[in-house]
Amino acid sequence: MKRGKGMFIFVCVLVFFVSIGIGVYTKMKIQPSWAKKYSVTWSEELGTLYKDISYGDGEANKFDLYLPKDDSKENYGLVVYLHAGGFTAGDKSGDEGILSWLCSKGYIAVGINYTLRNETNEKSVLSQSNEIKAAIPKVIEEVEKYGYHIDKMAVGGGSAGHALAMIYAYRDYRESPVPVKLLFGAVGPSSFYAEDWDIYGFDRDTDEAREGAAGLLGVMGGIELTKEEIKDGSYIEKLKPISAVMWIDENTVPSVVAYGKYDKVQPYKGSQRLLETYKKYNVDYKYFEASHSGHGLQNDNKVYKEWMETVEEYLDKYMPVE
Repeated sequence: MKRGKGMFIFVCVLVFFVSIGIGVYTKMKIQPSWAKKYSVTWSEELGTLYKDISYGDGEANKFDLYLPKDDSKENYGLVVYLHAGGFTAGDKSGDEGILSWLCSKGYIAVGINYTLRNETNEKSVLSQSNEIKAAIPKVIEEVEKYGYHIDKMAVGGGSAGHALAMIYAYRDYRESPVPVKLLFGAVGPSSFYAEDWDIYGFDRDTDEAREGAAGLLGVMGGIELTKEEIKDGSYIEKLKPISAVMWIDENTVPSVVAYGKYDKVQPYKGSQRLLETYKKYNVDYKYFEASHSGHGLQNDNKVYKEWMETVEEYLDKYMPVE
């Protein structure tokens, strides 16, 4: 019986990480024609690109820096975009198109790598979020070397990158070297309440469900959880460091997010909790629901397009290029 429970936990963890990778891959490969506006081919006409700048001792602790051609402005806005990949895959190079687009708009754009979880380490959403937190001051410091002064920033990403972006914008903004003005992203898990993860059966009142929740949520939080903690609810405070929704309050920055109603990777219920929390604290938010799509938003091009147009609108409003 014990072996069976262990296997159930293993399957839950494996299904999540494999599924989220597949979902992101599908989204990246299926691109409608209008999306070309937001994916620019890099050229020296746009500015200067510096790759693989170190921000820490880890092999993955690197970032790419996109500096706009015009270096005459007194201040610049920084936009950090974090890559997708289910916390186990992906690379900043995969976001060159959107980072080039951001640079073409006059922003300093940055893609940051973080140490991915694999079979040889126990990296977690928590450790990855802390790497992003450590990277931001190094990014600002590097930019200053080239004579660009940053006075504000936005952070965004897709899927795993969106989750990490929310954690920085909502949890770590108080310690940011410059004010965080905007969060944007799509399909990133924001809630780690077990009952929200009904797509994995964690909402059920059974020991097996609680074992599975303790396994998967513990892996993501970088902590050990027990089925008893899941049952009595004491686990949730332990997951607060990675649960972006728990950090939202009256000071939370404007946010533009998109989710698929039939997402089988990250829970739709979690996105509804996020939506209700935005409302509760009167956050300036735009929430887009892809009502025919899963994790890839692939069946709702109109919604996907409106989301990207709103991202640009909010960038112009809260991160004006002056």
